[in-house]
Amino acid sequence: MLSLFELVAGLLTATATFAWLNHQFLRLPANIGLLVMGLGASLALIGIEVLFTDTHIYATLADSLRQIDFYEAVMNGMLAFLLFAGALHVDLDRLRRRAAVVGALATLGVALSTLIIATGLWFGTQLAGVHFAFSWALVFGALIAPTDPVAVLSTLRSVDVPEKLKTDMSGEALFNDGIAVVLFTITLQMATGSGDDFDVSHVLRLIVVEAGGGAVLGLVTGFIAYRAMRALDDYSIEVMISLALVTATYALANAMHMSGPIAVVVAGVLIGNRGASHGMSDTTKRYVFGFWTLVDDILNAVLFLLIGLEVLVLRFDPSFAWVGLLAVPLVVVARFLAVAGSVTLLARWQSFARGTIPVLTWGGVRGGISVALALSLTGTDARAPILAATYAVVLFTIIVQGLTLDRVVRRTALRES
Repeated sequence: MLSLFELVAGLLTATATFAWLNHQFLRLPANIGLLVMGLGASLALIGIEVLFTDTHIYATLADSLRQIDFYEAVMNGMLAFLLFAGALHVDLDRLRRRAAVVGALATLGVALSTLIIATGLWFGTQLAGVHFAFSWALVFGALIAPTDPVAVLSTLRSVDVPEKLKTDMSGEALFNDGIAVVLFTITLQMATGSGDDFDVSHVLRLIVVEAGGGAVLGLVTGFIAYRAMRALDDYSIEVMISLALVTATYALANAMHMSGPIAVVVAGVLIGNRGASHGMSDTTKRYVFGFWTLVDDILNAVLFLLIGLEVLVLRFDPSFAWVGLLAVPLVVVARFLAVAGSVTLLARWQSFARGTIPVLTWGGVRGGISVALALSLTGTDARAPILAATYAVVLFTIIVQGLTLDRVVRRTALRES
C-alpha cells in the first residue's frame, strides 16, 4: 500500500504529465483534455488486462486509486477550496441584479429537473422490463439535476459568454448545490426507508437550516476575516487568513449540519468584493487572488484527471450501458424544460440575454459532485445502474457539451441581430 505522500506524488506527476501532453498535442481545453487523457489511459489499461491476462499493471494502479475515497476527496476536500476560489471572482453588484434568476434556477430549476429526470428514468426502465423503484429514480434525479460549479466555471474560462448570461450560469452553479444536497438527503432517506416520518415542515426545516444557516455562517465568518484583513497590510498573513476562512467555515458548517458549499460561496463573494475593495492593498489583492487562481487551476486539474481515471476502479457492468444511453438525453431534455420554465416565469420582471435558454441548457455541465454522490450509495442494487447513468451523463456534459458550448454561444447568444 502506498503512503499518502507517494499517492499524492503519483497523482500530481500524472496530472502534470497529462497536462503537458494535452498542451503539446491534443490542445483541448485544459481540464477537458485531462479528463479525456485520464479516460483514455484507463480504457487502454483495461484493454491491456483483457489482452494480456498475466500483466499486473492494471491491478497495481487500480489498487492505488482505490486508496483514494473519491467522495471524501471531493465533498470534504477539494470542493471547499474550489468553490471559494470561484466565488472570489463573482461580481456582487451583478449577482444582486440577477438574484431572482439565480435563485429560481438554483431552487425551482433543480426541483423540476429532479422530478422530470426521475419520472423519465422510471418509465424508461419499466418499458425495458426492469424493476427500478421510483424512489431510487428520485435519488438519481437529485444527484444529477444540479449543474456542477467546478465544471461550469472551468468551462466558462474557454467560452466568451455575455456578462449577464455568465452571471446567471456561474451564480446558479455556485448556489444550487446546497438545495441539491438537501434534495439528495431527503430522497435517499425515502429510498432507504429511513424517511417515513418526513413531512413538509421537516423538509422546510432542512432547507432553512442547511441552506439558510450556511449562508448566515458564511456571512459571519467572512465578515470576521474581512475585519482581520482590514486591520493590517501583509499579504502573507492575509493569504493565511483566507485559507483559515475556507477550512474553518466548511468544517463548522459540517459540524452544525449546515451547507458547507453555500457557506464558503457566501464567504468568498464577501471577501472577493468588500474584502478586495476595502480590506486589501493592490499588492495584497494581487497575491491573494493569484494564490487562489493557482489553487483553483491545480485542484481542477487533479479532479478532472481523477474523474477520467475512476473508470479503473469502478469497472462498470456492461449490462447497464443502456441506462447511461437513456439518461443522457433525458438529463438534457429535463435541463431544457427546467430552464425554459424558469425563464418563462421570470420574463415579465427580468430581462434575459439573447440565447439564454439554449446556452443555459447546453451549459448545464455535471461533474465530480454528481459522481461523488453516486459513489456514496452503498448497500443497494440500485447503485450499479445509478453509477453507470451518472458517469455517462458527466462524461457527455463535460466532453461533448463542454467542447461545443462555444459554438452554441456564437450561434445563439452572439449572433448578429
